Amino acid sequence: MTFFESLLILMLVAIVLLQVSRRLSVPYPSMLALAGVAVALVPGAPYFALDPEIALALFIAPALLDAAFDFPLNTARRFWLPLVVFALGGVVVTTATVAVAGYVMAGLPIAAAIVLGAIVAPPDAAASTAVLSTMSVPRTTDAILRGESLFNDAAALLIFGAALAVQSAGGLDREVTTHLVLAVPGGILLGWVAALVIRRLSAFVAGTLGGNLLQFVQTFLLWILAEHLELSAVLAIVTFAMTIASTSESLSSARMRVQSYAVWTVVVFVLNVVAFLLMGMQVRDIYADMEVGHFAEALLFSAVIVAIVIATRFALCLAYNRIEAWRARRDGREEPASTRQAILASWCGMRGLVSLATAYALPADFPERDMVVLTAFSVVIATLVLQGLTLSPLIRWLGLDRRHTSAQELSEMRRRVVKAGIGRLDGETGTEAEKLRAKLTMEHQAFDDPDRAASMDTYRRLVLLFIAGQRTELENLRASYELNVDEYNLLLEEIDWRELSILPEDDRRIEEI
Repeated sequence: MTFFESLLILMLVAIVLLQVSRRLSVPYPSMLALAGVAVALVPGAPYFALDPEIALALFIAPALLDAAFDFPLNTARRFWLPLVVFALGGVVVTTATVAVAGYVMAGLPIAAAIVLGAIVAPPDAAASTAVLSTMSVPRTTDAILRGESLFNDAAALLIFGAALAVQSAGGLDREVTTHLVLAVPGGILLGWVAALVIRRLSAFVAGTLGGNLLQFVQTFLLWILAEHLELSAVLAIVTFAMTIASTSESLSSARMRVQSYAVWTVVVFVLNVVAFLLMGMQVRDIYADMEVGHFAEALLFSAVIVAIVIATRFALCLAYNRIEAWRARRDGREEPASTRQAILASWCGMRGLVSLATAYALPADFPERDMVVLTAFSVVIATLVLQGLTLSPLIRWLGLDRRHTSAQELSEMRRRVVKAGIGRLDGETGTEAEKLRAKLTMEHQAFDDPDRAASMDTYRRLVLLFIAGQRTELENLRASYELNVDEYNLLLEEIDWRELSILPEDDRRIEEI
């Protein structure tokens, strides 16, 4: 069985598992984790070698860029303290505790033990947000978890690169120290300069397929350029994406934005699937190469690391929550987050793509590489299955499911947006303006008045009936060969956009789980 055939099989399995995860309301990465285990058990599945540097660029760069685009700078400024505590403190503490265990229990060199700690330290937001987006937890918790994941990845990858450089060099000499000191500010500067350049170039390809292609080229080119300059590719990507998103996200064309979101969602998902496939293949080969006794010891060590990772996050989340509660009481303020929110945050520590990619990227001569890879895979599987499958019930048990309240708040936001749009029409006269104003006013009043909401439903039904008639006639024109392919697709696209504009929110979105 070739790698491509294995990939197709896993894709088919992923499609089935996605339907299962959607019906059970569990994160799709949890299902992918189980698929990865299944691949590891399939006899005859091939081993696919991928260069470590290519693995990091292929898996990490797009995932980081996608996450950074979704986390605006103003949110980072607002929640800077918890982000520093969890993204920096959490990664450092987890890396340190795991490194101690690796040094004491597995006999790893200290630099190699730190590499292991950095691999398993960063939680992956994909698993938790897949459930959080459907359960609608408090916005503060959601924002911190998303931002934490982004900056966790950056911090962990910095530690990973530094420790790996020290391990490869055989120690911390002046050359390595200079490189590490310059890599951080240099990566940030490179990302900022690249954002300024790309912002100007994007205007020439906006609204074209070349614009979508540029998004991928700029991502991988920036990563490779940073690597060649021996700067932090991680910080370059994060700085680049956040700078671009903060200045041009709402100013880009609607068509470009919709298409880009669709493309990147699929790309990141496919990368997750491929990462679990590759790791499953590696684990199978590790099992085949290891002696039974050594494999059992490695599994025991992996179980200890899983326990350390989960316990460390629990301790950090609860300690920070209680300290902030004490400070709030001292200052006469309301507690910023409840203990229940802290428990939820502590249980959202599933590991995922970054841990898999960094483990896969370890060089072949890395000390105890098989044990480190097996441990990383075990941590990812254990957290995704144990925490991922129980996250939704935990949210309900803690009473943090705000779907009804969130729906009301979202309706209020929509009402304000529509009202602002109607305000722009003040002063416009004529039949067309009056008709448009009447239609938009109906939408605005539908948020508050049940009778108006019923009228909006009737209006939507009539428009959909009109669209159904359009589709029927369009198919007749196609069947009678009165339209060529390009003309048919153009008219079909116009009808699709009209239908999407009238559909309610639940029918417009592609379900993630």
